[in-house]
Amino acid sequence: MRRILVATDGSDGTDRAVDAAARLAAALHVELWIVNVMDGDTGEELSKITQVERSSIGDVLDAFSDQILVKANTRSHSLGVPEVHPRSRSGDFAQAILETAREINADAIFAGKRSRERLTGALLGSVSQKLASLAPCMVVIVP
Repeated sequence: MRRILVATDGSDGTDRAVDAAARLAAALHVELWIVNVMDGDTGEELSKITQVERSSIGDVLDAFSDQILVKANTRSHSLGVPEVHPRSRSGDFAQAILETAREINADAIFAGKRSRERLTGALLGSVSQKLASLAPCMVVIVP
């Protein structure tokens, strides 16, 4: 194993996935790639933020993604991961995670069972279901 990819949106569920992936990466002395995907949803809350901050939605999404990645990066380093690569993507959640896994030749993908995604499945989030079905590598769904 050389590379582990973990997807995070900053939620409690994905924080647990970051911790699990970071512990394994530290134990195996392998690279940890952290991906955050923004879908560009311009919901009511985002619209209010852009009006108050006088910023574009893209700028607000970038700042939010950066904040999530800094938190995950800090957590990973504190757990002893020697090499961390944060990456922000946009688009469909599952597709962006799968594309990242292929690009970096990930040996494993870690994801939370559920996240902040809209319309989650009854037992397993729709993103997690897609990853488990379509990933080019092992997928670990962290409860």
